[in-house]
Amino acid sequence: MAKRTFSTLETFLIFILVLMTAVTVALLSLLFITSGTTENHKDSSFPSTQSSPATQSSTASQGSTITSGSTTTQAPPVISTPEPPLFQNFSGYHIGVGRADCTGQVADINLMGYGKTGQNARGILTRLYSRAFIMAEPDGSNRVVFVSIDIGMVSQRLRLEVLNRLQSKYGSLYRRDNIILSGTHTHSGPAGFFQYTMFVIASEGFSNRTFEYMVTGIVKSIETAHKNMKPGKIFINKGIVEGAQINRSPSSYLQNPESERARYSSNTDKEMVVLKMEDLNGAELGLLSWFAIHPVSMNNSNHLVNSDNMGYASYLFEQEKNKGYLPGQGPYVAAFASSNLGDVSPNILGPHCVNTGESCDNANSSCPIGGSSMCIAMGPGEDMLNSTQIIGRIIYQRAKELYASASQEVTGPLAAAHQWVNMTDVTVQLNSTHTAKTCKPALGYSFAAGTIDGFGNFNFTQGTTVGDPFWDSLRDQILGKPSAEIKECHKPKPILLHTGELTKPHPWHPDIVDVQIITIGSLAITAIPGELTTMSGRRLREAVQTEFATNGMQNMTIVISGLCNVYTHYITTFEEYQAQRYEAASTIYGPHTLSAYIQLFRGLVKAIATGEVVEVTFVGANPKNSAENRTHQTFLTVEKYEAASATWQIVHNDASWETRFYWHKGLLGHSNATIQWYIPDTAQPGIYRIRYFGHNQKKDFLKPVVILPFESTSSTFEVV
Repeated sequence: MAKRTFSTLETFLIFILVLMTAVTVALLSLLFITSGTTENHKDSSFPSTQSSPATQSSTASQGSTITSGSTTTQAPPVISTPEPPLFQNFSGYHIGVGRADCTGQVADINLMGYGKTGQNARGILTRLYSRAFIMAEPDGSNRVVFVSIDIGMVSQRLRLEVLNRLQSKYGSLYRRDNIILSGTHTHSGPAGFFQYTMFVIASEGFSNRTFEYMVTGIVKSIETAHKNMKPGKIFINKGIVEGAQINRSPSSYLQNPESERARYSSNTDKEMVVLKMEDLNGAELGLLSWFAIHPVSMNNSNHLVNSDNMGYASYLFEQEKNKGYLPGQGPYVAAFASSNLGDVSPNILGPHCVNTGESCDNANSSCPIGGSSMCIAMGPGEDMLNSTQIIGRIIYQRAKELYASASQEVTGPLAAAHQWVNMTDVTVQLNSTHTAKTCKPALGYSFAAGTIDGFGNFNFTQGTTVGDPFWDSLRDQILGKPSAEIKECHKPKPILLHTGELTKPHPWHPDIVDVQIITIGSLAITAIPGELTTMSGRRLREAVQTEFATNGMQNMTIVISGLCNVYTHYITTFEEYQAQRYEAASTIYGPHTLSAYIQLFRGLVKAIATGEVVEVTFVGANPKNSAENRTHQTFLTVEKYEAASATWQIVHNDASWETRFYWHKGLLGHSNATIQWYIPDTAQPGIYRIRYFGHNQKKDFLKPVVILPFESTSSTFEVV
């Protein structure tokens, strides 16, 4: 490799970068101490589980909560706001809609999205809102909540605080399994509401003022929807939106198999899904829709807080329905929620070199003169404000048409499934003979390059698959070297920041992530904790729909809801990951991230479709070995955590009617063991786990075979 030389200006800038990084890291502890404690949600109040030769395939991992059918919920000891009586003799759902301001600071705070130093708020263009929709069955037994919020994304800290406040008021009525919080992904909202170090750095600190404003607004929107609940009906419609989006990484999209690409007419998802809500008298209540587009019509030179193109669509729809009211007022609520927008841009004129005018739609998004910093995509308007209006109006107009013609009623029960997952350690079953694993979080070189919607700094370019000795050395001196394990796991990504191995002053990225599905009759809403690319979304949507059909639920409509519950950057396909453009470099759990999510969401689907069943799959051993060595008297136990004694109590074993033990023989001596627990109505609410007991053969050369006992334990899950 040729020796890298730097100009005097670059050397000076690098010196400033090193100095700023050192100061930032040194001050982060103070930032956290003065702004509040952090939470890395790992169920630390429970005893840690033992490791063993068997490892768990994350099917019911890190705390599953499943609610469906006739499941009842018990409130915790907190006495909460009494539930008003609900009229039950009707066909449809109880529907409540609510909107509340969650703008926060509009000055002296960084804007969240572009990660551009100096892009701080200096005023306001539009206010930001939280829009809540509550649906409950006629008898009130089950309910689900979807909240779309005009912010960049939902942080784990934000979600946990919202859930805590709802629990204090409503008990177990609104919980982590039946509430989805989704960010619209505007890049023009305040930052400063995260607990993980990487996002704190990008936010230039934590703002308790903005955090409190956001939490209060989200909770208030749900409270308003709760108070406004009335019998009503929901109608669904779908349609294509033209002229609003382009794929900003088309060369990555082309990495996907040609046979797969041939099934679709476009390299972006153009379909919009619209829900129309009205009461039993036909009075309109609200609109909830999903469409895949990045709200980045307002570029990184903007300093005014606003909700961008999707927010402008909401503004137009609500102004039309709430005639005589000022913006943000009136009973009608219209939300335009995010979807699989990872590689989708509203800047439809495409990328051009701003200094020459020529196209820079290439694998590196780079210009012959000036490099990647000159390659910028432009919107259709004369400026970013005009572009925001044009794109927002296209979205609004199509939604208006679909809303007016919506006639297919959504009917059927409500259900929800939620799961805490350690995304750094998911074993993915690629096929009948091969498995793979996810990785500890890491960001690649192309992450620092940015995108055609907002470029990065220094000499980074998209599509980088080889590291640079200078930047590697600088990173190693400041943050330490990434391990060989994390480098191998993320290949071909050249690691710029090994965030999964950085824990000071606090963890840099989340390990524990929640995945979630809620169903409203034949509609399933998947809560994605990040940004799926177009093809990633298509694969997940198809896998979820197939899993529903396999389990007897045909013709389900699957919605991808993005930026939900906790932020984990991007999720590309395995093929797109190989190209290492910005989205792939930002897929923090490695090349098999999408496969892991598909596997996890299939598990949630199965839980919903089959009722109250918890299923865990372990890497196992032949059960016949246990007939020779009788160390264990059961292949499984279901155990409940007793807080009073801080112990685990066995409530079922393999002799119980409610449990199933399945052994699956593989190749070359490999096998899996699947344990199912059909949760009875008599099960007490609480924290549970499942343990697997077996015997494996130890074979040493020229020595007799020895049969040894082992055991493995699932992560905890909650029965409500």
